[in-house]
Amino acid sequence: MCRITGNQRIYSVKQSNLKFPTLFSLYIAQSIPMSFFSTVVPVIMRQENYSLESIGLLQLIKLPWIIKFLWAPLVDNNASGRRQLRRWIIWSELFYALVILTISFFSLQTDFTLIVILMLLAFIASATQDIATDIFAIRVLSVSEKAIGNGIQSSGSFIGSLFGTGVLLLAYHYLGWQWLLWILACFVIFAIVPLFVYKPDVELPIEQKRRIKPWDMFVFFKEKNNLRRLPVLVLYYSGIIGILAMLKPYMVDLGYSVKDIGFMSGIVGTSVAALMSFSGGFIIRWMGRKLSIYLFAILNVVTGM
Repeated sequence: MCRITGNQRIYSVKQSNLKFPTLFSLYIAQSIPMSFFSTVVPVIMRQENYSLESIGLLQLIKLPWIIKFLWAPLVDNNASGRRQLRRWIIWSELFYALVILTISFFSLQTDFTLIVILMLLAFIASATQDIATDIFAIRVLSVSEKAIGNGIQSSGSFIGSLFGTGVLLLAYHYLGWQWLLWILACFVIFAIVPLFVYKPDVELPIEQKRRIKPWDMFVFFKEKNNLRRLPVLVLYYSGIIGILAMLKPYMVDLGYSVKDIGFMSGIVGTSVAALMSFSGGFIIRWMGRKLSIYLFAILNVVTGM
């Protein structure tokens, strides 16, 4: 009979405590550059007198995150163990950093089309990293830890947005385009360091894992209630995202500086969003889901007027 020594128990506890910082760093790593490219770049473009139509079309670089379910089965079926998952995450992050570094050598004034193509590749890499990170989280988190893991995912997203849309916009004011992207690429690489330190000794056994087939994604649409909810989700979310996409360029037109926009929208705005997302859970619990949906929809309409 195998006995666990005191040193093994201490090591296991230390490794268990590292799972949350590791997940936190990975979710931030994918969020900060994504926020920078989708929100800060439009501000710079507007300052360079790009049309609102061009700025609006730039939001298409987010498309890989919308359709990432198409290659998610590929990642899942080829990530049967910890080492394979680590490879998916590490190589996605390294490619992500390489693309960011490459973008830094081009100018928005003269190489706009090439930069957009590179940003699209960067978003494909970050979407792939997100798929692998979610699988990694499912593997290493126990049932009782899933709620904490979900909170870490949301926190990483908001903090990434705070830095990507606020801090980096302020940094651009002082450092400029190239230096800022170099720092961003270094951060993406640094964020995977905890993955080398954390070595979980518990994961989903391979024999319990069913291979995902491409047509499994259509099971979602077989549920009657899901089909009814889908238009609500699309319309509910697209309106506010459309407003947020054009808000910062509009602030440029109003005469606000990059520094002002970074502070007001990136730092103050994102902080308020993080606070209200936390408060929203209590509002839903108090008012119920149906009434809360109507309330939030009305608030979205009022905000956009």
